[in-house]
Amino acid sequence: MEKIKISNNELTSLGINDVKILENFSRVANGLLKHGVMDKEQILANLEALIDDPMPYALKKGGKFKNLAEAVIDLRKEGKFLKQPRTNFALKQEIADFPVYGMEHIEVGALAQMKTAIKLPIAVAGALMPDAHQGYGLPIGGVLATTANTIIPFAVGVDIACRMCLSIFDLPAGVVDTETDMLKGLLLDHTNFGIGGVTKTHFDTSLFDSPVWSETKTIRNLKNKAYSQLGTSGTGNHFVEWGELTVAEGALEGIPAGGYLALLSHSGSRGFGGSIADHYSKIAVSKTKLPQEAKHLAWLNLDNDEGQEYWIAMNLAGDYASANHHEIHNKIARALNLKPVMMIENHHNFAWKEQLADGTEVMVHRKGATPAGEGVLGIIPGSMSTPGFVVRGKGDAASINSASHGAGRLMSRSAAFKTVDPKAVAANLADKRITLMGSDLDEAPMVYKDIHAVMAAQHDLVDVLASFQPRIVRMADAKEKPED
Repeated sequence: MEKIKISNNELTSLGINDVKILENFSRVANGLLKHGVMDKEQILANLEALIDDPMPYALKKGGKFKNLAEAVIDLRKEGKFLKQPRTNFALKQEIADFPVYGMEHIEVGALAQMKTAIKLPIAVAGALMPDAHQGYGLPIGGVLATTANTIIPFAVGVDIACRMCLSIFDLPAGVVDTETDMLKGLLLDHTNFGIGGVTKTHFDTSLFDSPVWSETKTIRNLKNKAYSQLGTSGTGNHFVEWGELTVAEGALEGIPAGGYLALLSHSGSRGFGGSIADHYSKIAVSKTKLPQEAKHLAWLNLDNDEGQEYWIAMNLAGDYASANHHEIHNKIARALNLKPVMMIENHHNFAWKEQLADGTEVMVHRKGATPAGEGVLGIIPGSMSTPGFVVRGKGDAASINSASHGAGRLMSRSAAFKTVDPKAVAANLADKRITLMGSDLDEAPMVYKDIHAVMAAQHDLVDVLASFQPRIVRMADAKEKPED
């Protein structure tokens, strides 16, 4: 796209069915957009309100929409351009069957959210992973396949392309004990956590040479923020940590069985992705009217400008999240003076164009779920003191080629602060020989489900190739407000 415009299709979707008034609306709307008086979302919202009730706009002296409102009133006096009802989408009456993995681990709220999602008129298939818990719109741990030309911003998630990345080094796992201070120093020197975290030095900024950064006004406006935050991590459950990786015989090509030093990170597309999610989720909610319980499952159509803009921005956020992890891992590897022998990574807040087993083309939303197509490698972390796992997908059709993205929370952050005993946390970390820098009670090991039970509930979805035991963990300082 060379520039953002308000299309005739977007205007007719508001109920404008008169050619002359359509021309007038287009001229005013795109004039306001061109001169930066309002953004696209504000203009369309005002036009929708004007069509519903033009009188307030007609009475406002000097109003940007006064002439349009008066024209609408005159046409209606002549019996023309009568108010057209906007499309309101009803949910399906029947709840389609969908698999739930580890039902005994799933809270009622998450199950209810998934049942609502599967009733969307655009829903094709769904699945609920064993780490699932209640989220915003689609539950975290929810997988939803919709018709191929639709995408739901809230089903992707606020932290677009939240990602795992693992670097395996040809060093014995025991280095975490013999070189603890050195490894701690590498984390302190080459990681930066927090909502406003920025970095002044970069390893590789070639992503910003991509012409996609000029595709839309929204992306262009966020480019500087994205550049300044490249190589930083978020808050909440985001981390960078050293640990002991235990690899089984023949599990990872080119890596003999044994114990290795490994670096694991978890974070997403930072403020760039968050701003994209906020902008387009508001547009979706304003454009797609749904019952209250499904309000945050509003979708965008890829046949329209907003859907295309979001698709471009989401995929760029995915590239950015990957570059963000690579920046951290490359800086640390350079300081260690040793390149990793293997790097494994995956998204878990994203939407992919895929096909179901019967060949149906769909848009697969994995909100807090790991891609697990046949042979696909991924990482499923536990908590700061429990193991994570390198897995290989089995390509299970019922799960829509998906698996859990972690252990999943047992309790909310507010509940954690009320119930978790700091002494119990300290004892747990000491017992597991964990060195912790940052974090707070809302990320304590006991706020998460039993990762071993979660893995057992999805043995049909993935094979475990290696286990990762965290040992030196860095997270955002306790003062930071979670953004995950």
